[in-house]
Amino acid sequence: MKSVAIAIGLCLLAGGCASVIKGSTQSIAISTPPTTEATCQLSSGQGNWMVVSPGVATVDKSKEDIQARCTKPGWGDAVATIPSNFEGWTVGNILLGGVIGLGVDAATGAINNYPHTFQIPMTPLYGAMSVAPPVAYAGALPYTASPSVPTPPNP
Repeated sequence: MKSVAIAIGLCLLAGGCASVIKGSTQSIAISTPPTTEATCQLSSGQGNWMVVSPGVATVDKSKEDIQARCTKPGWGDAVATIPSNFEGWTVGNILLGGVIGLGVDAATGAINNYPHTFQIPMTPLYGAMSVAPPVAYAGALPYTASPSVPTPPNP
């Protein structure tokens, strides 16, 4: 109960509860299945961030979605949009921090949240791969006559 009272007090002093409790930055774990070690550029109006998959990027929160582009030699470029979601519980700031508290949270992006993990699927470019795709054989390999064994004549 004492920790709740302290949190409420901090919210009133800081002007924005979500800014105090959740902060204005967030970590997003990025992966690029089925491959790894792709370079991903994340960007929004808040800034640009680079991450190598699988990896974690710490981004500034905003109401804006984040645009992502991943590249890797031998793989097609992949693009995706990481959505920004409004956190409904922050509306309670009006009770604790008033309209000013809600305004502070909106300005810092603290009332928004991104997914904690996000996958950006990539597709290999077979023409650029150093290993050819496997070849399937149906049945036995074709017979070839050895030079030391005579082949019977065809009638």
